[in-house]
Amino acid sequence: MSQPPVLRLNPALDPAAFADAYAREGVVRIPEVFEPEVVDRLAGILEQTIDWDIICSDERGGAEVISRARRGELGDQAVADRLHAATLRARSGFAYVYLGYPMIDALVGGRDPGHPIHALTAFLNSPAFIAFGAAVTGERGITKIDGQATCYRPGDFLTQHDDTGVGERLAAYTLGLTRQWRPDWGGQLLFHDDQGDVTRGFAPAFNVLTLFKVPQQHSVAPVAPYAGALRLTVTGWLRNDPPNGRG
Repeated sequence: MSQPPVLRLNPALDPAAFADAYAREGVVRIPEVFEPEVVDRLAGILEQTIDWDIICSDERGGAEVISRARRGELGDQAVADRLHAATLRARSGFAYVYLGYPMIDALVGGRDPGHPIHALTAFLNSPAFIAFGAAVTGERGITKIDGQATCYRPGDFLTQHDDTGVGERLAAYTLGLTRQWRPDWGGQLLFHDDQGDVTRGFAPAFNVLTLFKVPQQHSVAPVAPYAGALRLTVTGWLRNDPPNGRG
């Protein structure tokens, strides 16, 4: 069996080429962030190997995580009721429904020992990736980078919010691993101004790293019911809290 490719950033990347745009615009897109064989491996992990949890917001905006085992306990109707309730809450506030895999918690908690997703979690917290993020964002106090693998199916969504934390979130990121997408399938990462207008939007993409300042109003547009693919990303924050704490 052939060995997986070495997990590394594309050596052709120059972080200085993206730092000015980030400083000026508060957001930057970095294409071809990995070499082809590396990104193909990463996309395959999300496409084929993840035992996804259902993630939906509760009455307080917190996450209810419904694992496969929990779905069996609840039954299909109870799960459907929870998703419907989250969708109704989206009419008037912060709410979301999508599939997720908590990468930091899974690694720290010993979930799925030996799973290839753990190598990506470790890479995101490697000196090389942290240094790259610091060079692009200008944030020199990064101690850790958390991560959640996400899968948006037709109908999934994430309403407007600004990623406000308690001071530990220095910047947000998304790593696009969606191989093919049509713009009318929805799922765009949207940024909003105070008047409610969309100031910019990015369609799901492949091998593209997006970094943006927080707090900043943004959302993920609902994926259309006729979408012919899944929106696959890894998302999280560049943080300055203790590196051994959970994300």
